[in-house]
Amino acid sequence: MAFTQSTQPVYTVSRLNKEIRHVLEQGFSSLILNGEISNFIAPASGHWYFTLKDDRAQVKAAMWRGNNRGQTFRPSNGAQVTVRARVSLYEPRGDYQLIVEHMAPAGEGLLKQEFDALKMRLAAEGLFSSAHKKPLPTNINRVGVITSATGAAIRDILTVLKRRAPQLEVVIYPAMVQGADAHSQLIEKINIANQRNEVDVLILGRGGGSLEDLWCFNHEQLARAIFESRLPIVSAVGHEVDTTISDYVADIRAATPSAAAELVSPNTEELHNKVTQLVRHLNHAFKHALAVKRSTATQFEHRLQLCHPRNQLNQQAQKLDELSLALHSAMSGKIQRYERVLANLTPRLMQRSPEKQLAKSEHQLTQLHARLTQAMQQQLSSSRNQLSLQASRLDSVSPLSVLARGYSITKNQQGGVVKSVNDVSVGELITTELADGQLQSKVF
Repeated sequence: MAFTQSTQPVYTVSRLNKEIRHVLEQGFSSLILNGEISNFIAPASGHWYFTLKDDRAQVKAAMWRGNNRGQTFRPSNGAQVTVRARVSLYEPRGDYQLIVEHMAPAGEGLLKQEFDALKMRLAAEGLFSSAHKKPLPTNINRVGVITSATGAAIRDILTVLKRRAPQLEVVIYPAMVQGADAHSQLIEKINIANQRNEVDVLILGRGGGSLEDLWCFNHEQLARAIFESRLPIVSAVGHEVDTTISDYVADIRAATPSAAAELVSPNTEELHNKVTQLVRHLNHAFKHALAVKRSTATQFEHRLQLCHPRNQLNQQAQKLDELSLALHSAMSGKIQRYERVLANLTPRLMQRSPEKQLAKSEHQLTQLHARLTQAMQQQLSSSRNQLSLQASRLDSVSPLSVLARGYSITKNQQGGVVKSVNDVSVGELITTELADGQLQSKVF
């Protein structure tokens, strides 16, 4: 076939590939996509070469040494990843490929971008500002905890509170702490706690996990619910290295659930030591004051002995006695007031003893055990009656019952039931089933 001369330019293959590369790089400057790694190669040059694929297609990719040097994630065949890349073309072979600039495990990269974007937007609105954060109450009597009722976080919190301040009451608002609907439950519990207004402070948290596990604590609606809460909220999500949007917007951020419990609970042992120290200081002050008075009295007595003014001596002695009695009375009254305060605190501490709650729980357990035993017996009796009824029905339709009423069943030599004279032949032996045995007959 001959080509006619025209003004259309004639391309070389290298020129074509070069121009196509420019078109691809200008049209797809940067994009984010998910896929599975296969054919991963990491030669001595430090560059990474691999194929990114899904269930319908695949594309070759390269990540240069300057980009992969700072990667904490080491890719491998079969790994699901999220990459930020630009589209290019490898001119010598004419293969189009991805030039990967950043890589993360699938899901984590997008979540991290969403996290950073939401963090910046809420910070710009002032939700993280310290001016809006509420301080912890100075006198905390009841603590609310919003977390999973079966997780490790609630066990850690209760253990710390029992050790440090057993007198504190704890109200648990159980909620999901992981999953698509978890943030809705957390918001609901925050609103309920604010409506009831039955606690002095709220602890919001859960144990550690991956970014996906903790993602419900990065929800914008939850952040706004925390910000609008009238009750002060302590955020205790994950471990010390984990950080969520809830941590930034909460009034106080605790590194762990146990640390949150320590923040909201006074140390009973420290209070007891402080009272003991005050009593010791009071005794020391009393002894010191008494010693000073005795020293003064001794000085007065010495001066009186030198002057021998008997009348003046008697007046000073009387005044000294009055001062001593007044001092003793004042000190005794102060000691008695401290003893009464201590005596009032002791019964209140005993009233909040876990032993009462344990006795109540044991009583409830006994009642539940009795109800369970009764229910099992009723179920067993009902099952026996049902079995007897079914056995009676089965017996009523049994062929043996029919035979017992005088009927019989006749079978030929092949074991088939004889329903017609045509079912037997002359000279054939037949068997008749009766209620109490069998008869054999011969057909004539």
